[in-house]
Amino acid sequence: MIRKKSSSALKIIPLGGLHEIGKNTCIFEYDDEIIILDAGLAFPTDGMHGVNIVLPDVTYLYENRHKIKGMIVTHGHEDHIGGIPFHLKNMEIPVIYGPKLAMALLYHKLEEAGVQNRTELKTVCPRDIVKLGRYFIIEYIRNTHSMADSFTVAITTPVGVVIHTGDFKIDHTPVDGEKFDLQKLAEYGEKGVHCLISDSTNSEVPGFTPSEKSVYPSLDRVLSEAAGRVMLTTFASSVHRLQIVLELAKKHGRLVAIVGRSMLNVIAHARNLGYIKCEDSLFVPLHTVRSVPDEKLFILTTGSQGEPMSALTRIAKGEHRQIKIRQGDTVIFSANPIPGNTIAVVNTIDKLMMLGANVVYGKDKGIHVSGHGCQEDQKLMLALTRPKFFIPFHGEHRMLVKHSQTAQGMGVPRENMVVIQNGDVVELTQDSIYVADKVSSGIELLDSSRSGMVEDKILKERQQLAEDGVVTIALAVGLNGKLIGQPQLHLRGVVSSVDKVELQELVIRVLEKELSSYWSEYVNSNGHDNTQVDWSRLQDQLECSVQRMLRREFQGQPLLVFLMQTPDAEGQERETDIKVKPVGRRRRRSTAKVAS
Repeated sequence: MIRKKSSSALKIIPLGGLHEIGKNTCIFEYDDEIIILDAGLAFPTDGMHGVNIVLPDVTYLYENRHKIKGMIVTHGHEDHIGGIPFHLKNMEIPVIYGPKLAMALLYHKLEEAGVQNRTELKTVCPRDIVKLGRYFIIEYIRNTHSMADSFTVAITTPVGVVIHTGDFKIDHTPVDGEKFDLQKLAEYGEKGVHCLISDSTNSEVPGFTPSEKSVYPSLDRVLSEAAGRVMLTTFASSVHRLQIVLELAKKHGRLVAIVGRSMLNVIAHARNLGYIKCEDSLFVPLHTVRSVPDEKLFILTTGSQGEPMSALTRIAKGEHRQIKIRQGDTVIFSANPIPGNTIAVVNTIDKLMMLGANVVYGKDKGIHVSGHGCQEDQKLMLALTRPKFFIPFHGEHRMLVKHSQTAQGMGVPRENMVVIQNGDVVELTQDSIYVADKVSSGIELLDSSRSGMVEDKILKERQQLAEDGVVTIALAVGLNGKLIGQPQLHLRGVVSSVDKVELQELVIRVLEKELSSYWSEYVNSNGHDNTQVDWSRLQDQLECSVQRMLRREFQGQPLLVFLMQTPDAEGQERETDIKVKPVGRRRRRSTAKVAS
């Protein structure tokens, strides 16, 4: 239910991260001030042809950029910081606060994008307090997650304290010894937490999420049993996992080669900051791996999600220049597929097996644990903070609903919580929480250039090309209303019940019939020198007639590219507009001028 807006309310506006996994972005707004919490990206689905990056629609932020006082970052995962360089191309953010590792990774991204001068990066440590604008005071509280240097934040606002958990699980034996600061959470709970915004990713899973250290024995066993080369893939940003596998490589007397740019970057920054501890002698350059005996080589690679251009995917396809799968290789998938990536991961595993690799994967192998808390972790968070109001966050709809049910079981009244979508404007007052409005939300797509947005119209055309192909027809019409020569017909990716010659004859018959029947409607002649033809309307008529014929011949809906050449005022031939339309009933058009 939408209620009347309150001038004294804190607005909480998610632009990404709800009803999905990825592109986490949240706005906190009070009066004329805005702060942003995280700004992530997501990766494309199979139907997003040619798309490399998916960003949230930040139209609302751009329209209100004069209100932005700064950004707070919880940790360095791509779905939380990956969108920042793209947003900075269109608007300035005065300052960004975040953990040391996240800021190191972010600065590298900003340099690559050439936008490092459009903001100021400031690092924070556990229990640091920062102030943004007049209304927001933020304390950073150490938490535990699959990435090192991760934080929960307590935001003091005019309506009360809002705690945003960020991504979290409660790991009592973290790899780096940096334990969750449960004491500080309890202190806030004792003083009074007005609203808790909490990670919902594993809300359907009973129990506690196991400690990151629990993967050590299983990975140790796999390495001890491997006779040949060992390749391991995991999330490049899983710093704790990387520390474990590097320790195991040393234990088993293996030298480590790193494949994949993101893996190289994360390990370099994590070593510089002390989050990964190992000797330089453990590593060998990739170009020297052929000189290392198989039983002494450990290859750490990207590609755990089956990404098309990742190192492991190219290895599985036999397209990598330096690494080829051999009989006896062991490949370990120390990660579970995120929603939408399962098919790509399974295809990669199949290809590796067909090349002779022993592939170790699956939840039953004990080689991966989640970085997100399950139901008991979520209950402990609720018990410590004791919030008056509650917003389940970060997850698909069923996850948000289940988390809200868990909160009800922990004593939060149903009327004191909202299950929301991206773009919803939640207004939080001293005594109430409700959805008051909705702002522009959705997605923006970037192609491989990462500079130009892929418009929805272009994406639909790409989808149609991939599914049904394209028909191109080029013809010339003279001032006498007759075809000049034979029309040219080209088919790409089109399945037809008639052959090309027969189809061309059908096109000619349709065009000749239409010109004979309708020419007089589009020509105005007062003698040969004053002949005027409405070529644009004539082209539309011819194109629609050809579309009707093609619709009868094809089961699918291929795109139709229609090019008509006509005489100019002096009787010389010139080209009219190119028309691009689907053959089917769902009509779209894109027009591009062709030089005469």
